[in-house]
Amino acid sequence: MKLTVIVPCYNEEAALHYFYAEIEKVMQNMQEVEFELLFVNDGSKDQTLEVIRELAAKDERVKYVSFSRNFGKEAAIYAGLEHSTGDLTAIMDADLQDPPALLPEMYKAITEEGYDSVATRRVSRKGEPPIRSFFARMFYRLMKRISKADIVDGARDYRLMSRPFVDALLEMSEYNRFSKGLFGWVGFRTKWLEYENIERVAGETKWSFWKLFLYSIDGIVAFSTMPLSLAALLGVVMCLVAALAIVFIVVRQVLYGGSAFGWPSMVCITIFLGGIQLLCMGILGSYLAKTYLEVKKRPIYICKETNTRRKNRMEIENE
Repeated sequence: MKLTVIVPCYNEEAALHYFYAEIEKVMQNMQEVEFELLFVNDGSKDQTLEVIRELAAKDERVKYVSFSRNFGKEAAIYAGLEHSTGDLTAIMDADLQDPPALLPEMYKAITEEGYDSVATRRVSRKGEPPIRSFFARMFYRLMKRISKADIVDGARDYRLMSRPFVDALLEMSEYNRFSKGLFGWVGFRTKWLEYENIERVAGETKWSFWKLFLYSIDGIVAFSTMPLSLAALLGVVMCLVAALAIVFIVVRQVLYGGSAFGWPSMVCITIFLGGIQLLCMGILGSYLAKTYLEVKKRPIYICKETNTRRKNRMEIENE
């Protein structure tokens, strides 16, 4: 049984040696498993690639793919899945917020309990800013209501997957990717493991509040058309309100006279309606922009350097 561990890296120079030390302990305890460590360097600007090369020089199990620039974590995950050759494939971060010690339990769940994947979720957000935790919880609640994809609160990208699960993910080669939604969309039988939040072992997080906000918008647009429906509904409601207001003003003018004045309130109403229109146009524009990026069919990533090569499904099955 071969297990590929995909590790997306962006400026993780300070954490890589800690990660390798921890994953090596796990590999020593799982002697029955053939490991492949696949690091994906997502255009790091520090010495991340040099550290990965050092690890690859002393351990033949270490493979890497290095991008020509920063394409984002979603692209790094996809590249890892494409280059994965294991019967099982795991995704975990290099900062040790995804504890490698869970791998034996995850492996047992697939090989002995019959699950297709084992996913992880944080049951607490200790150490995170309160406002960030609040909006994260609100995002998951919103996605649960407006999307059919199974997106669990506190879900991490850290999971172990069978080969059919990985192949299903690779079938979806869309440019705008939201892995948490894709994992739930493909289905399969999944077991969830819970653990307390763990702070980074070294380095700084690459996810600012603004980046997380934009990422959440990508998730909503990718897995729900509800915002479009809400924009249309809002437009209908405002038209009804405007029609009722016109009737009210006409009737009042006929009965009492002199009631058609009040340009300050008219300006406020005009600005309000203009804001509603711009909001609806923005929602429509978000979907149109995603469609525009998809139809151009640009590659999800560009590989600049690697010590492995992507294998097709037939080659993997014949090994």
